[in-house]
Amino acid sequence: MPCQSNSLGQPVGLPVPNWSLPRLPVRESVEGRYCRLEPLDPLRHAQELFQANSLDKDGRNWTYLPYGPFSTFDEYLGWLSPYALSLDPQFFAIIDLKFGLAVGVCSYLRIDPRHGSIEVGHLQFSPLLQGTTAATEAMYLMMKQAFGLGYRRYEWKCNALNAPSRRAAQRLGLSPEGIFRQAAVVKGRNRDTAWFAAIDEEWPALEQAFQTWLAPENFTQNSQQQQSLSELTRPLLHLPAPICLSSPGL
Repeated sequence: MPCQSNSLGQPVGLPVPNWSLPRLPVRESVEGRYCRLEPLDPLRHAQELFQANSLDKDGRNWTYLPYGPFSTFDEYLGWLSPYALSLDPQFFAIIDLKFGLAVGVCSYLRIDPRHGSIEVGHLQFSPLLQGTTAATEAMYLMMKQAFGLGYRRYEWKCNALNAPSRRAAQRLGLSPEGIFRQAAVVKGRNRDTAWFAAIDEEWPALEQAFQTWLAPENFTQNSQQQQSLSELTRPLLHLPAPICLSSPGL
């Protein structure tokens, strides 16, 4: 990582000039071309979300989440309701504008203005949302808002065995940062956690990649992409760099 040396010859991090704390996310809607993020409202969203999730007949979408699946609407509503007013995690329903329905949820969590770090998580995409342009746009809108608020670091964490989530993170331009072994016990099983992140200096190029991919002209009349998002973001990914070394023997 880039570093300088102090008066003692020790490597230290670069200064962060004019640093000011970012603002907290606010509970308000964010509109895109294909989807809208709405602050989670159980009265407005729970029934649509439960019905959309019910299309996942074998509960595959819940395997790596610390909760679910939910067999009844009342059970799902009981889980969802406490999060409606939570500020961390702060939940949003993802509305597919083509159908006008809530088809997934996402959230900000581990919001740390003091250090300029924020995480996206609690991603639960129903079969109606998975693999759609709206799903990608929802993640773009979350990232855009976070960097727009002044955060320096945008994190994505997942179960290290969750290969689709790991692929999704890198497709979205978040660079792999390693595995935290035995990070948690989830549903009675060990969880190693894979970490990914994008930082503010990478955001302008990532935003351009998203805008290029989301542009209507990137899709044929049959809604087939002409250029993949992975092709656009792959050159922007960063592998962990060697650390600055101190004096020998220290």
